Amino acid sequence: MGYEFPIRVYWEDTDAGGIVFYANYLKFFERARTEWLRSLGVGQQRLREQTGGMFVVTDAQLRYHRPARLDDELIVTAALQSSGRASLTILQQALLKPEQMTVQTPTLLTEGTIRIGWVDATTLRPARIPSSLLEQLTP
Repeated sequence: MGYEFPIRVYWEDTDAGGIVFYANYLKFFERARTEWLRSLGVGQQRLREQTGGMFVVTDAQLRYHRPARLDDELIVTAALQSSGRASLTILQQALLKPEQMTVQTPTLLTEGTIRIGWVDATTLRPARIPSSLLEQLTP
């Protein structure tokens, strides 16, 4: 499953019916990716200062299976699917924590594939991911 990040659904995350607004899953995924990087010793601000580069989302594909609702506790995952010289592909899921249901395994709500590219922070032009950074990110 990869890295796991807990998130609770608040009013600000939902529509008038108390269901998570579909675009907010992108925010949940962003938070989990950021914390995944942090858990590997990669702080994005420090990375930008030290290398002059940064990650930007270049592609996002999501599939919605079931809705999350107000007050739900979610587990949002992030796992490296593939890496290239200038981009990473991250698999992500939003799962409903099992304690909230009668089942023992998390229930898949939304899944996505997010591609992040490495760019020069000043010009925003694509660049190669520093090899030392790739070593930190790949098992």
